[in-house]
Amino acid sequence: MYDNKGNINNNNNNRNNHTENGSISSDRTANRTSFFFTNLLGEAECIERLNRTATNFEPGKYCPGTFDGWLCWPDTAAGSTAYERCPDFVTGFEPSRYAHKECGHDGEWFRHPLTNKTWSNYTKCVNIDDLELKHSVNLIYISGYSISLVAILLSLAILGYFKSLRCARITLHMNLFISFAANNSLWLLWYLVVMPDAALLHDNPPSCRALHIVLHYFLLTNYSWMLCEGFYLHTVLVAAFISEKKLVKWLIAFGWGAPAIVILVYALARGLAGTINDTMHCWMNPANFDNILVVPVCIFMFLNLIFLCNIVRVVLLKLNAPVSLQGSCGPSRTVLQAFRATLLLVPLLGLQYILIPFRPHPGHSWEHTYEVISAFVASFQGLCVATFFCFFNSEVIAQVKRKWRTMCFSNRPRANSYTATQVSFVRCGSACEEKV
Repeated sequence: MYDNKGNINNNNNNRNNHTENGSISSDRTANRTSFFFTNLLGEAECIERLNRTATNFEPGKYCPGTFDGWLCWPDTAAGSTAYERCPDFVTGFEPSRYAHKECGHDGEWFRHPLTNKTWSNYTKCVNIDDLELKHSVNLIYISGYSISLVAILLSLAILGYFKSLRCARITLHMNLFISFAANNSLWLLWYLVVMPDAALLHDNPPSCRALHIVLHYFLLTNYSWMLCEGFYLHTVLVAAFISEKKLVKWLIAFGWGAPAIVILVYALARGLAGTINDTMHCWMNPANFDNILVVPVCIFMFLNLIFLCNIVRVVLLKLNAPVSLQGSCGPSRTVLQAFRATLLLVPLLGLQYILIPFRPHPGHSWEHTYEVISAFVASFQGLCVATFFCFFNSEVIAQVKRKWRTMCFSNRPRANSYTATQVSFVRCGSACEEKV
């Protein structure tokens, strides 16, 4: 049930404008269903559209046009029903379906018997099966981002606690973890606070649009930092002499700075040049401006693949080198481990973008399968990053085991003990051995 938030009433033949009981009066006439957009119209736009039309209805023979908070309804002849396409921003609603609003024979809109308020019927907009499927996909996103966030925070705590792990490579890992922690937190905020609140989507406040921008900024930083990981490994293995401190400083500037430039261009382009459909509902509707975000991600992935392919070539050359040369120029075990983790994560992190061209059309039998796979891939990325770069890291495992043994042995009571030492020596010129 959805109550009207504002009605447009007329009480005289001259159609004078006035406001009564929170309703808005204005000139308006009947309007064809096709005249209205299929998406949400604001109240001001609704009034403007109704004012631009003329009516041929006799007074008392029609229900005046009104805006119910979601859709704009035209003047409707008494005893008939008005139809409008369902709003497209409500989860579970199908824009191809129609909502309706009944006009009584007395020229008054139908009132719900429980609330005694004018009522628009949106029950036909709901596709129950589709609603359950989308709800299950949202649960996958929420569960995945929650698990990933816990894993990322645990990884940050481990790497921050063990000072002996501090090095250039671990610094890059921690920046990557921070970007994933921020991104996962914002996605949870989006799915738990923004998505369920239809009123917030309708109001489209600046804070909601800012959340969209910040969220996608940290999404870009995930890929920029993966590129930094690949570039660092490439530089360490290929370059003979390199200052790691300077390299890390440049990578930190790139990892956080490059996505900021991209998101600034995206925000300005969509905010200034976007259509009404592009800028409404907290910018959640797909738009052509999304390519501004997709293209840099694809570039990051492509460059990383180039780096990793060259790393594979260099590693194979060094591993096939003579044994005498491997000791001096061969890659270390930890670097090889980091390389394997990066090699596995790069295609995994970009999988949802690789699958975009193969996205099924709405209503296709594979649409739900595609949505489920995308939800798993996107939401569990943080868990994969934490697993490969921290939980499966041999250095981290060794430090945790060492700390665990220290804690276990330090809690045991010490027993008095002594050690008997035996010293042996041989006198020069004698075959006998004396012991002390």
